[in-house]
Amino acid sequence: MTHILAIDQGTTSSRAILFDAQMKIVGLAQEEFPQHYPDSGWVEHAPANLWDCTLKVCREVLETTGIAATEIAGIGITNQRETTLVWERETGRPIHNAIVWQDRRTAAFCRDWRERGEEEAVIAKTGLIIDPYFSGTKLKWILDNVEGARDRARGGELMFGTVDTWLIWNLTGGRVHATDATNACRTMLYDIHEGRWSSTLCGMLDIPMEMLPEVRDCAADFGTTELLGAPVPILGVAGDQQAATLGQACFAPGMLKSTYGTGCFALMNTGETPVRSTHRLLTTVAYQLDGKPTYALEGSIFIAGAVVQWLRDGLGLIEKASETQGLAEGSDPQQRVIMVPAFTGLGAPYWDPDCRGAVFGLTRSTGPREMARAALESVGYQTRDLLEAMRADWQGEGDAATLRVDGGMSASDWTMQFLADITDAPVDRPEITETTALGVAWLAGMKAGIYPDMEGFAAGWKLERSFSPAMDEAAREAGYGAWRRAVAATRSV
Repeated sequence: MTHILAIDQGTTSSRAILFDAQMKIVGLAQEEFPQHYPDSGWVEHAPANLWDCTLKVCREVLETTGIAATEIAGIGITNQRETTLVWERETGRPIHNAIVWQDRRTAAFCRDWRERGEEEAVIAKTGLIIDPYFSGTKLKWILDNVEGARDRARGGELMFGTVDTWLIWNLTGGRVHATDATNACRTMLYDIHEGRWSSTLCGMLDIPMEMLPEVRDCAADFGTTELLGAPVPILGVAGDQQAATLGQACFAPGMLKSTYGTGCFALMNTGETPVRSTHRLLTTVAYQLDGKPTYALEGSIFIAGAVVQWLRDGLGLIEKASETQGLAEGSDPQQRVIMVPAFTGLGAPYWDPDCRGAVFGLTRSTGPREMARAALESVGYQTRDLLEAMRADWQGEGDAATLRVDGGMSASDWTMQFLADITDAPVDRPEITETTALGVAWLAGMKAGIYPDMEGFAAGWKLERSFSPAMDEAAREAGYGAWRRAVAATRSV
């Protein structure tokens, strides 16, 4: 039993990644699944798709590598966070499609809730702001709109879960209804200080507590699956961004990681004490081991890699994402084109869902090269917004000086160098960029006894390349000042 199977269930696909005893990847299988958009701003998944493609890739990676289930010491699960499911306890049949984290159908309710002055109570208990992003109002919507659902939930007939809970329940044949602290803390129903579901918040949303899963540590016994050819225990669970924090070995207070995918999520470890943000960041559980939570500040950028997809699919300026680096390198340095990619509003620290994107500084000479550079620079500017807010909130020990990066966009040397330049901080890229899967693989492997403890895992983190700031201060501040003016102008329209 020398291997660990990591399940990485994302927003557009499910992946199964097999790690060996040295935490090296030996196999990967991936399956995409459909997205459903039943109304403007609504995003859903069919629960059966999430489960079926997850089981399929798990079986596929074992088949293609020739590794038997008897050689698997444990399973780790990482998942898209906040996505909300409700199903029948007896049959396992979902009563509605999964409502995805991106879904905005509860925006009006959230606005009314804030206007009633309830946000302070929510922040105080959960560390979250009131926003449709989180699971609580999605769950309320299902109970309000599926006939008889709330009464059935009160009677113990219905179960709620985020995607990790749904997978655990199916993998164990309905024997385990559980989640971990990192997923629970994203529901807007969990008191991160008390470490339990909040009866106050559930009451405010009229959510029966009978339907909530048990909350466990990130490294814990989540039951056993017998669907892969032999019994295999599930030993690690963490939401995707917290899993990446673990995979980057950000175990010391003040350490930072930033994941660049469709969007960008930056987390700063703040240690044993939750830090209340005064700059509209989120306070969240980074991980929980041996019953002891470690907290983080989190900032979310809605559009990172998606801005490059827009250049390709929306404007037709490129055919492949990799072309942007060459275009940026050949751009006219005398042109200061600023792109604010607020296609779906701005995330932290602005939390402005109503503003939309804009481009400033266009001239007759502006072309694809300058647009590509402006798109890549927008990611660096947005990251600086997050880091400045984090550093303003962070008063603990640790210098928060180095940013560890991962995700597809981190492969762009030009983008990472600009990130170091505009933030005036070193940017470190690891050898293994599959940090989300690595994080839960380590949790499961540590629990199984085949991977090292936290100290040993951190010592094994390997740097692929470090990017050091090379921009002079005047140029840095001039560029960032132009960005801030552009954001202000965008938000005023």
